[in-house]
Amino acid sequence: MSERKYFGTDGIRGRVGEWPITAEFMLRLGRAAGVALGGAKERPTVLIGKDTRISGYMFESALEAGLVASGADVRLLGPMPTPAVAFLTRSLRADAGIVISASHNPHQDNGIKFFSAAGEKLEDAVEAAIEREVDADFVTVPSERLGKARRINDAEARYVEFCKSTMSRDFSLHGLRIVLDCAHGATYQVAPKVFTELGADVHLTGAQPDGFNINAGVGSTHPDALRKTVLEQGADLGIAFDGDGDRVQMIDHDGVLVDGDDMLYVMARAWQRSGRLRGPVVGTLMSNYGFEQALGTLGVAFVRAHVGDRYVLQQLKANGGVLGGETSGHILCLDRASTGDGIVAALCVLEALRAEGKDLVAARADLHKLPQVMLNVPVAHGAREVLETKVVQEAVAAAKKRLDGRGRVFLRPSGTEPLVRVTVEAADADEVQGMAQELADIVKSAHSRS
Repeated sequence: MSERKYFGTDGIRGRVGEWPITAEFMLRLGRAAGVALGGAKERPTVLIGKDTRISGYMFESALEAGLVASGADVRLLGPMPTPAVAFLTRSLRADAGIVISASHNPHQDNGIKFFSAAGEKLEDAVEAAIEREVDADFVTVPSERLGKARRINDAEARYVEFCKSTMSRDFSLHGLRIVLDCAHGATYQVAPKVFTELGADVHLTGAQPDGFNINAGVGSTHPDALRKTVLEQGADLGIAFDGDGDRVQMIDHDGVLVDGDDMLYVMARAWQRSGRLRGPVVGTLMSNYGFEQALGTLGVAFVRAHVGDRYVLQQLKANGGVLGGETSGHILCLDRASTGDGIVAALCVLEALRAEGKDLVAARADLHKLPQVMLNVPVAHGAREVLETKVVQEAVAAAKKRLDGRGRVFLRPSGTEPLVRVTVEAADADEVQGMAQELADIVKSAHSRS
C-alpha cells in the first residue's frame, strides 16, 4: 500500500475540489474501473451507491460517464450504506460495486470505495491495476459498445430484507427502547425500518440529511449526542452509525460508550457458548490489550491485523475465523455479511444480549480495558518518512522498553487523513497521557524539521 498513488487503507479520500477528489479525476477513475474490473467481459455491470453529502451528485455523474465510456453498464442505487452496496453487488450479480463516501469525515471531504463481485474490498493488486489505468490515455469504446445506465428503484427494500434475514425467524426486539443515530448519513432511511420492523421502540436522531450535515456533531464519531438522547429518553441503549453505515458504536443505559472491542467481546462470548464461533477473533494493532486478555480468559484465540477492515478480513480468511473488527466499530460477522456492516453488527450484538439474558452493562462486566490514549498529529506530507526518522524511532523504542510487559505503544500513519496516530495504553492513566503527549511532541518536532 505504501507505493500507492491514490488508494489508502480504505479507498480514495480527500477534500472535494482538490486532486484527486475532482470531477475530472472521477471521470477517469470510472473509465479505469470499467476496464480493470470488467476483465475479459465485454459489458461488465457496475453498481454505484453514495452517502448523503452534496458532492455525491457530481461524482456519481462523473463515474457514470467514465464507466459508460469504458463499455460498462451502470446501476444507480442512490443513497445507500456501504455494506448495502456490497450486498447488492452480490445479489444483483454485478461485476463490481462503487461507493461514493468519505465515511466519518465532514461534508467537505469525499471518497471512493470499491467492491468485487463477491461483495468484498478489492485486493491490493486490483487497486494497483485501476491506478495504472487511471494514468493511461482516456479511450472511449466505439458507440455500439457504450454502456447503459439505469436506476435500481427497490435497492432500499432489498437491503432492509437482507438485514432482517441475518436474524432467525423468531428473533424479536419487542420491549426494547432504542435510540438510533444515523449521522445524517446513508443509514437514515434503512436503519429505522430494520429495527422498527423487528419490533423495537425506536427514537431517531441524526436522520435529516441536507447534504452538508453528515457526521456534524452526530454519529459514531460524536457519541456525546447519542449519550445525551439515551439518558433523556430513558432508553435501553443507543446505536450510532457513521456516515456510510459500515461503522457502529453503542451507548448503554448508563450513558457509557460501547466501542468495537466491547461489542466483539459480547459477541465472542455468546458465540463461543452457542458454538457459532469459529477460528480466532481478529482485532487490529489498535485493539485494547485488556480486550485481548479478556478473550484469553474465555479461552478464545486472538489475532491482530494491520489497521483497516480489509486486513481484518484477510486475517479472518487466513485463520478460518468469522468474527473480527476494529475498536472504531468496523465489525465483520462473516457468517452473516461479506464486509463490515454497522446494522448487521448491531443486530448481532442485540442477538447475543437476548441469548444471554443480559443488558449491555452486565454483558461487559468481565471486560476490563486498559486506559488508552490516541493523539492525532497533523502532518502536511511524508507521514511514513517522519516515523522512520532516527529521533522518532529511538523515542518509540524507549517507550516500548518502559512499558514492556504492562502496556503497548504504537505509532502509524493514517490511511485516510494527513495524520500520524500516536497510541499508548497501560494501567496508569496519567502515565499513558504523559507518554502519548511526549511522543506526539517528538513527531511534531521531527515533522517541522523534515
